[in-house]
Amino acid sequence: MKPHFKRVGLIGKSADKNVSLTLRALAAYLDQLKVKVLLDEGIAGMFPENSYPVVDRATLAGKCNLAIVVGGDGTLLNAARSLAEPGVSVLGVNLGRLGFLVDVSPEDITQQLDNILAKDFIEEQRTLLHSTIIRDGEIRSECIALNDVIVHKKDIARLIELDTWIDDRFLNSNRSDGLIVATPTGSTAYALSGGGPILHPKLDALTLVPICPHTLSNRPIVVHDDSIIKIIVHKGALAAQVSCDGQLSQPLEPGDHVIVRKHVHTLRLLHPPGHDFFSVLREKLRWSEQP
Repeated sequence: MKPHFKRVGLIGKSADKNVSLTLRALAAYLDQLKVKVLLDEGIAGMFPENSYPVVDRATLAGKCNLAIVVGGDGTLLNAARSLAEPGVSVLGVNLGRLGFLVDVSPEDITQQLDNILAKDFIEEQRTLLHSTIIRDGEIRSECIALNDVIVHKKDIARLIELDTWIDDRFLNSNRSDGLIVATPTGSTAYALSGGGPILHPKLDALTLVPICPHTLSNRPIVVHDDSIIKIIVHKGALAAQVSCDGQLSQPLEPGDHVIVRKHVHTLRLLHPPGHDFFSVLREKLRWSEQP
Protein backbone atom coordinates (compact mmCIF):
# COMPACT_ATOMS: atom_id res chain seq x y z
CA MET A 1 0.00 0.00 0.00
CA LYS A 2 1.28 3.46 -0.91
CA PRO A 3 0.16 5.78 1.92
CA HIS A 4 -1.97 8.74 0.88
CA PHE A 5 -0.11 10.90 3.41
CA LYS A 6 3.65 10.60 3.05
CA ARG A 7 4.80 13.10 5.72
CA VAL A 8 3.11 13.01 9.11
CA GLY A 9 3.70 15.40 12.00
CA LEU A 10 3.09 14.27 15.58
CA ILE A 11 1.81 16.71 18.19
CA GLY A 12 0.84 15.93 21.76
CA LYS A 13 0.26 17.15 25.26
CA SER A 14 3.67 17.17 26.93
CA ALA A 15 4.40 15.74 30.39
CA ASP A 16 1.75 13.02 30.04
CA LYS A 17 2.87 9.39 30.26
CA ASN A 18 -0.11 8.00 28.30
CA VAL A 19 0.42 10.54 25.54
CA SER A 20 4.09 9.60 25.38
CA LEU A 21 3.33 5.89 25.03
CA THR A 22 0.77 6.54 22.29
CA LEU A 23 3.06 8.88 20.35
CA ARG A 24 5.97 6.45 20.46
CA ALA A 25 3.75 3.61 19.27
CA LEU A 26 2.40 5.81 16.47
CA ALA A 27 5.87 6.79 15.32
CA ALA A 28 7.01 3.16 15.27
CA TYR A 29 3.95 2.10 13.28
CA LEU A 30 4.39 4.88 10.75
CA ASP A 31 8.02 3.83 10.39
CA GLN A 32 6.87 0.36 9.38
CA LEU A 33 4.67 1.91 6.69
CA LYS A 34 7.64 3.93 5.33
CA VAL A 35 5.95 7.23 6.26
CA LYS A 36 8.26 10.12 7.13
CA VAL A 37 7.67 11.28 10.73
CA LEU A 38 8.35 14.77 12.11
CA LEU A 39 8.03 15.64 15.79
CA ASP A 40 6.68 18.88 17.15
CA GLU A 41 9.36 20.41 19.39
CA GLY A 42 6.97 20.27 22.36
CA ILE A 43 7.19 16.45 22.47
CA ALA A 44 10.88 16.03 21.68
CA GLY A 45 11.60 14.94 25.25
CA MET A 46 9.38 11.89 24.78
CA PHE A 47 11.85 10.52 22.20
CA PRO A 48 15.22 10.52 23.98
CA GLU A 49 16.83 8.42 21.26
CA ASN A 50 16.28 11.39 18.89
CA SER A 51 15.48 9.13 15.94
CA TYR A 52 13.08 11.56 14.24
CA PRO A 53 13.50 15.15 13.05
CA VAL A 54 12.31 17.70 15.62
CA VAL A 55 10.86 20.95 14.22
CA ASP A 56 8.94 23.97 15.42
CA ARG A 57 5.19 24.16 14.78
CA ALA A 58 5.49 26.44 11.74
CA THR A 59 8.01 24.12 10.06
CA LEU A 60 5.88 21.07 10.86
CA ALA A 61 2.84 22.77 9.30
CA GLY A 62 4.82 23.61 6.17
CA LYS A 63 6.38 20.19 5.64
CA CYS A 64 3.62 17.74 6.62
CA ASN A 65 0.36 16.96 4.89
CA LEU A 66 -1.12 15.21 7.95
CA ALA A 67 -0.79 16.13 11.62
CA ILE A 68 -1.83 13.63 14.29
CA VAL A 69 -2.71 15.32 17.57
CA VAL A 70 -2.68 13.12 20.69
CA GLY A 71 -4.42 14.42 23.80
CA GLY A 72 -7.74 16.14 24.40
CA ASP A 73 -9.75 18.80 22.63
CA GLY A 74 -7.59 21.50 24.24
CA THR A 75 -4.46 20.08 22.61
CA LEU A 76 -6.16 20.08 19.23
CA LEU A 77 -7.46 23.63 19.71
CA ASN A 78 -3.90 24.77 20.36
CA ALA A 79 -2.64 23.00 17.24
CA ALA A 80 -5.49 24.17 15.00
CA ARG A 81 -4.46 27.81 15.12
CA SER A 82 -1.10 27.03 13.50
CA LEU A 83 -2.21 24.28 11.11
CA ALA A 84 -5.22 25.86 9.40
CA GLU A 85 -3.43 28.32 7.14
CA PRO A 86 -1.04 25.79 5.53
CA GLY A 87 -4.03 23.49 4.93
CA VAL A 88 -2.65 20.52 6.86
CA SER A 89 -5.12 17.70 7.48
CA VAL A 90 -5.59 17.04 11.20
CA LEU A 91 -6.50 13.81 12.97
CA GLY A 92 -7.17 13.73 16.71
CA VAL A 93 -6.45 10.79 19.05
CA ASN A 94 -8.46 11.09 22.26
CA LEU A 95 -6.61 10.82 25.55
CA GLY A 96 -8.65 13.56 27.19
CA ARG A 97 -12.19 13.60 28.55
CA LEU A 98 -15.11 14.49 26.27
CA GLY A 99 -13.24 14.49 22.97
CA PHE A 100 -15.67 16.14 20.53
CA LEU A 101 -12.76 16.90 18.15
CA VAL A 102 -10.35 14.06 18.90
CA ASP A 103 -12.47 11.03 18.17
CA VAL A 104 -9.99 8.20 17.50
CA SER A 105 -9.33 5.98 20.52
CA PRO A 106 -5.76 4.74 21.17
CA GLU A 107 -7.00 1.14 21.03
CA ASP A 108 -8.20 1.58 17.45
CA ILE A 109 -5.43 3.83 16.17
CA THR A 110 -3.57 1.33 13.96
CA GLN A 111 -6.75 0.15 12.20
CA GLN A 112 -8.05 3.68 11.79
CA LEU A 113 -4.65 4.91 10.62
CA ASP A 114 -4.57 2.17 7.98
CA ASN A 115 -7.93 3.41 6.71
CA ILE A 116 -6.88 7.04 6.68
CA LEU A 117 -3.55 6.37 4.96
CA ALA A 118 -5.53 4.43 2.35
CA LYS A 119 -7.63 7.59 1.80
CA ASP A 120 -10.65 6.14 3.56
CA PHE A 121 -11.78 8.96 5.82
CA ILE A 122 -14.33 11.73 6.28
CA GLU A 123 -13.01 15.28 5.93
CA GLU A 124 -14.69 18.36 7.38
CA GLN A 125 -13.83 21.98 6.82
CA ARG A 126 -14.23 23.59 10.23
CA THR A 127 -14.75 27.36 10.49
CA LEU A 128 -12.32 29.46 12.50
CA LEU A 129 -12.73 32.96 13.90
CA HIS A 130 -10.45 35.95 13.60
CA SER A 131 -10.70 38.61 16.30
CA THR A 132 -9.15 42.07 16.43
CA ILE A 133 -8.92 44.50 19.32
CA ILE A 134 -9.13 48.12 18.19
CA ARG A 135 -8.23 50.89 20.65
CA ASP A 136 -8.39 54.56 19.70
CA GLY A 137 -8.64 53.59 16.04
CA GLU A 138 -5.54 51.37 16.08
CA ILE A 139 -5.22 47.58 16.00
CA ARG A 140 -3.75 46.44 19.32
CA SER A 141 -3.85 42.65 18.93
CA GLU A 142 -5.30 39.82 16.84
CA CYS A 143 -5.97 36.13 17.43
CA ILE A 144 -7.48 33.06 15.79
CA ALA A 145 -9.94 30.65 17.44
CA LEU A 146 -11.53 27.36 16.47
CA ASN A 147 -14.13 27.24 19.26
CA ASP A 148 -14.94 30.74 20.40
CA VAL A 149 -13.99 34.33 21.06
CA ILE A 150 -15.23 35.51 24.45
CA VAL A 151 -15.41 39.01 25.88
CA HIS A 152 -15.79 38.63 29.62
CA LYS A 153 -15.07 40.11 33.01
CA LYS A 154 -11.86 39.21 34.80
CA ASP A 155 -11.72 38.72 38.56
CA ILE A 156 -14.36 41.01 40.02
CA ALA A 157 -17.90 40.04 41.00
CA ARG A 158 -19.72 42.66 38.96
CA LEU A 159 -21.33 42.87 35.56
CA ILE A 160 -19.78 44.43 32.49
CA GLU A 161 -21.77 46.24 29.82
CA LEU A 162 -21.22 45.59 26.13
CA ASP A 163 -22.80 46.94 22.94
CA THR A 164 -23.09 44.42 20.12
CA TRP A 165 -23.36 45.29 16.43
CA ILE A 166 -23.93 42.85 13.54
CA ASP A 167 -22.80 44.10 10.12
CA ASP A 168 -22.92 47.69 11.41
CA ARG A 169 -26.47 47.23 12.69
CA PHE A 170 -27.06 47.62 16.40
CA LEU A 171 -28.20 44.43 18.15
CA ASN A 172 -28.33 45.26 21.85
CA SER A 173 -26.66 46.46 25.02
CA ASN A 174 -25.77 43.53 27.19
CA ARG A 175 -25.20 43.72 30.97
CA SER A 176 -23.77 40.34 31.92
CA ASP A 177 -20.60 38.44 32.77
CA GLY A 178 -19.68 38.55 29.09
CA LEU A 179 -20.51 37.40 25.57
CA ILE A 180 -19.46 34.24 23.69
CA VAL A 181 -19.12 34.23 19.90
CA ALA A 182 -18.88 30.57 18.90
CA THR A 183 -18.42 28.59 15.71
CA PRO A 184 -20.41 25.39 15.12
CA THR A 185 -17.37 23.56 16.53
CA GLY A 186 -17.50 25.73 19.65
CA SER A 187 -21.26 25.35 20.06
CA THR A 188 -20.64 22.18 22.09
CA ALA A 189 -18.09 23.91 24.37
CA TYR A 190 -18.54 26.92 26.68
CA ALA A 191 -21.46 28.21 24.60
CA LEU A 192 -23.39 25.01 25.35
CA SER A 193 -22.97 25.42 29.10
CA GLY A 194 -24.24 28.99 28.70
CA GLY A 195 -27.50 27.75 27.19
CA GLY A 196 -26.58 28.16 23.53
CA PRO A 197 -27.82 25.87 20.73
CA ILE A 198 -25.84 22.99 19.25
CA LEU A 199 -24.92 23.84 15.64
CA HIS A 200 -24.17 21.14 13.10
CA PRO A 201 -20.55 21.48 11.86
CA LYS A 202 -21.69 22.00 8.26
CA LEU A 203 -23.78 25.07 9.09
CA ASP A 204 -22.53 28.44 7.84
CA ALA A 205 -23.45 30.04 11.14
CA LEU A 206 -22.16 31.58 14.35
CA THR A 207 -23.91 31.80 17.69
CA LEU A 208 -23.75 34.67 20.19
CA VAL A 209 -24.39 33.56 23.76
CA PRO A 210 -24.57 35.99 26.70
CA ILE A 211 -22.96 34.77 29.93
CA CYS A 212 -25.30 35.13 32.93
CA PRO A 213 -27.21 38.12 31.48
CA HIS A 214 -28.86 40.53 33.91
CA THR A 215 -31.92 40.70 31.63
CA LEU A 216 -33.41 37.22 31.42
CA SER A 217 -34.94 37.93 28.00
CA ASN A 218 -31.42 38.34 26.58
CA ARG A 219 -31.16 35.04 24.70
CA PRO A 220 -28.61 33.41 22.35
CA ILE A 221 -28.86 34.37 18.71
CA VAL A 222 -27.59 32.61 15.57
CA VAL A 223 -26.26 34.64 12.62
CA HIS A 224 -24.66 33.84 9.27
CA ASP A 225 -20.92 33.23 9.50
CA ASP A 226 -20.26 35.98 6.94
CA SER A 227 -21.43 38.47 9.56
CA ILE A 228 -18.98 40.94 11.07
CA ILE A 229 -19.58 41.20 14.80
CA LYS A 230 -18.47 44.29 16.71
CA ILE A 231 -18.46 44.28 20.50
CA ILE A 232 -17.87 47.62 22.22
CA VAL A 233 -16.82 47.75 25.86
CA HIS A 234 -18.73 50.50 27.69
CA LYS A 235 -16.76 53.37 29.10
CA GLY A 236 -17.65 52.42 32.66
CA ALA A 237 -16.67 48.75 32.31
CA LEU A 238 -13.71 47.65 34.41
CA ALA A 239 -11.46 44.59 34.31
CA ALA A 240 -12.67 43.04 31.03
CA GLN A 241 -10.69 40.82 28.67
CA VAL A 242 -11.05 38.86 25.45
CA SER A 243 -10.15 35.16 25.24
CA CYS A 244 -9.66 32.92 22.20
CA ASP A 245 -10.47 29.25 22.78
CA GLY A 246 -9.92 29.88 26.49
CA GLN A 247 -6.17 29.72 25.82
CA LEU A 248 -5.12 33.19 24.62
CA SER A 249 -6.24 36.26 26.58
CA GLN A 250 -5.79 40.00 26.18
CA PRO A 251 -6.94 42.74 28.59
CA LEU A 252 -9.53 45.23 27.39
CA GLU A 253 -10.00 48.87 28.28
CA PRO A 254 -13.24 50.87 28.34
CA GLY A 255 -14.08 51.97 24.80
CA ASP A 256 -12.24 49.11 23.09
CA HIS A 257 -13.83 47.52 20.01
CA VAL A 258 -13.54 43.76 19.51
CA ILE A 259 -14.18 42.79 15.87
CA VAL A 260 -14.97 39.12 15.25
CA ARG A 261 -15.32 37.62 11.79
CA LYS A 262 -14.84 34.32 9.97
CA HIS A 263 -11.19 33.53 9.35
CA VAL A 264 -10.13 33.24 5.70
CA HIS A 265 -8.84 29.69 6.30
CA THR A 266 -10.62 26.61 7.60
CA LEU A 267 -9.34 23.62 9.53
CA ARG A 268 -9.23 20.33 7.59
CA LEU A 269 -10.40 17.93 10.30
CA LEU A 270 -10.32 14.20 9.50
CA HIS A 271 -12.55 11.53 11.00
CA PRO A 272 -12.36 7.75 10.59
CA PRO A 273 -14.86 6.08 8.24
CA GLY A 274 -18.29 5.74 9.78
CA HIS A 275 -18.03 8.93 11.82
CA ASP A 276 -21.48 10.30 12.69
CA PHE A 277 -21.95 13.67 14.41
CA PHE A 278 -25.25 12.66 16.00
CA SER A 279 -23.72 9.48 17.38
CA VAL A 280 -20.95 11.59 18.93
CA LEU A 281 -23.56 13.81 20.58
CA ARG A 282 -25.41 10.82 21.99
CA GLU A 283 -22.21 9.37 23.40
CA LYS A 284 -20.55 12.50 24.75
CA LEU A 285 -23.70 14.10 26.15
CA ARG A 286 -25.05 10.76 27.41
CA TRP A 287 -28.38 11.18 25.70
CA SER A 288 -28.85 7.41 25.44
CA GLU A 289 -28.38 6.61 29.12
CA GLN A 290 -31.35 5.24 30.98
CA PRO A 291 -32.11 6.28 34.57
